[in-house]
Amino acid sequence: MTLRELIQSVDSEQYSESQLYQKLCKTKPEYGSNRRIQVKLVDGEIAITNVHVGSLGDIVACPIDVDADLQVTKMQLLDAILKEMSHDGFTEIDADDFWDDMMDLRKAKNIR
Repeated sequence: MTLRELIQSVDSEQYSESQLYQKLCKTKPEYGSNRRIQVKLVDGEIAITNVHVGSLGDIVACPIDVDADLQVTKMQLLDAILKEMSHDGFTEIDADDFWDDMMDLRKAKNIR
């Protein structure tokens, strides 16, 4: 399942307050990347990797690989991914700069 398919499979009302969820719902997938979103359990916490490089279109098209030993619901999985992608820990200015770079396809393509 890709991130886009995960987003479409959950109850959207649960995420009506999430600007990131709303932005991801509107993002058109770009199939120019072969990366996969990795989901593992590290020190008792869900760890998400590969959601910060590339454009949002690349990221929503990425398949999600969940570690076989990790039992999570779709909502828990999406919550963990949104938390990792959010500006948690960044200042508002850092977050704005990050999203500006993520939405600028020229910059995002150069990062890869």
